[in-house]
Amino acid sequence: MHNKKRLALSIAVLFAVNIAIISFFQTAEAAAYRQGSSGDAVRTIQTKLTNWGYFTGKVDGVYGPQTAEAVKYFQRKNGLTADGVAGPATLKALGMSTTGADAPASSQQNSVDLLARVISAEARGEPYSGQVAVGAVILNRVEHPSFPGTIAGVVYQPGAFTCMDDGQFNQPVAESSYRAARDALNGADPSGGAIYYFNPDTATSAWIWSRPLIKVIGKHRFCS
Repeated sequence: MHNKKRLALSIAVLFAVNIAIISFFQTAEAAAYRQGSSGDAVRTIQTKLTNWGYFTGKVDGVYGPQTAEAVKYFQRKNGLTADGVAGPATLKALGMSTTGADAPASSQQNSVDLLARVISAEARGEPYSGQVAVGAVILNRVEHPSFPGTIAGVVYQPGAFTCMDDGQFNQPVAESSYRAARDALNGADPSGGAIYYFNPDTATSAWIWSRPLIKVIGKHRFCS
């Protein structure tokens, strides 16, 4: 009887250890990007490296040789092992998640967080409908053939949002921005289908004024 109990206990422990090992390697795999990887996380890596002067290639979400060389350059400059693999230490230095947060199960929350961060940076102090409208513009771009087909792709598209260049993107996120992001994701669109918006008091592009106006909300003009 005792031998059977010990055998059952040993099997249970072995099973638990196997599950732990599998989970560990799955997490490690989800939190490391190398040549052949692709997706929003790779696009984020490329965008960050571009903004910091390490990468001069196309931000396309494909981890090719040029991306690997840029990662090596970044790693050398930051005292990391220069292997060209964006593993946990490199992702941490890039300010990115190291826990596989890009997994499908959390993609909805990732979308909320990313939208909220842009909304807060671009529309802090604007009427609530204007905050939702900024989120809706991002989602409208995702569906538009002229823009990347993912939220991360739209947000990190070079030159798309001033908050990516002036540091506002990294500021604390207002609570109302999370609500606005959820409303936009649930289909609210106070912008009337706009794919552009700008503040006429600060806009320096003559081209943006040529876009057909849909409506004005707070300090922003929303355009098609």
